[in-house]
Amino acid sequence: MKMRKTVTYDDVLLVPQYSDIRSRKEVNIGSFLDKKRFYNLPIISSPMDTVTESSMATAMSLNGGFGVVHRYNTIQQQVDEILKLQDGIVKAAAVGISGDFAERADALAEAGVDILCLDVAHGHHIMMKEALHLLRRDYPHIHLMAGNVATLQGFEDLASWGADSVRCNIGGGSICSTRVQTGHGIPGLQTIMDCATSIYAGDTKIIADGGIRNSGDIVKALAAGADFVMLGSLLSGTNETPGEVKTINGNQFKEYRGMASKAAQHSWRNKTSSIEGVVSTVPCKGSARSVLEELAVGIRSGLSYTGARTIYELQDKCEFVMQTNASQIESSPHILRN
Repeated sequence: MKMRKTVTYDDVLLVPQYSDIRSRKEVNIGSFLDKKRFYNLPIISSPMDTVTESSMATAMSLNGGFGVVHRYNTIQQQVDEILKLQDGIVKAAAVGISGDFAERADALAEAGVDILCLDVAHGHHIMMKEALHLLRRDYPHIHLMAGNVATLQGFEDLASWGADSVRCNIGGGSICSTRVQTGHGIPGLQTIMDCATSIYAGDTKIIADGGIRNSGDIVKALAAGADFVMLGSLLSGTNETPGEVKTINGNQFKEYRGMASKAAQHSWRNKTSSIEGVVSTVPCKGSARSVLEELAVGIRSGLSYTGARTIYELQDKCEFVMQTNASQIESSPHILRN
């Protein structure tokens, strides 16, 4: 039996360094998804049925990132969401790796998608290998995103099977219970650090997916080697998310649920298997634009503290230090603990 120590977001801090950046406007937080695709904001909205349909995909694209339209509906319903997207909006959509995935991918390709996301909880799997080989053969011009994986070997295998980008992290999300149910996973930041050592890193992009709670976590993920982050909970409850607004005691809320939760599984396939997610309600937050603008300010500020004008400079210059429990407490605003 092997065992090693690992770290995640709260375990570390980035060391402030000398900076000659006079204004945060000098900081460029854009990132390449591949040689042809550059986005001004390194944020992707998650393909969940309470996060991304056409409205969120539009908002994400207009604000510099992009959204992946979820697959938890009929093929025609997903295609209809893609067809709602106007010219200039990034068209990205999720498929599975079994069942109707090939038919779904065909229909989405016909609808003009730029990006297909092979979306499963445990992506380091023979069925992922077979699906990537098939879609890579049939759609050489479409960017293939795949995941999720938690290990360097998983990242490298998906890259070698044809993935252009890989979603990295298993079980770390706010409404994901995979680690509790299965006992499996690796802390999210450690996964990024491990995958960033790969010979494929750089050509195959790393997407930090899960466990990110604020702009500071985004900066840490990017510094550790991620090219993008994928967000669910931080965007949940915004105007652009699907679902009805519920009023409880005079306050407005929206539902936010894990796609492996019992309720989600019943709604999209009328049965349940392993329940690895939960359902929650979150306060309404206003527009996605306001959330994204606030995150972008934090990311730019984070890069400036390292004296970095780009994400790639951040990765080159950054230094991490470990936190003690006392320093974690010290890091939060003290008045909030009184």
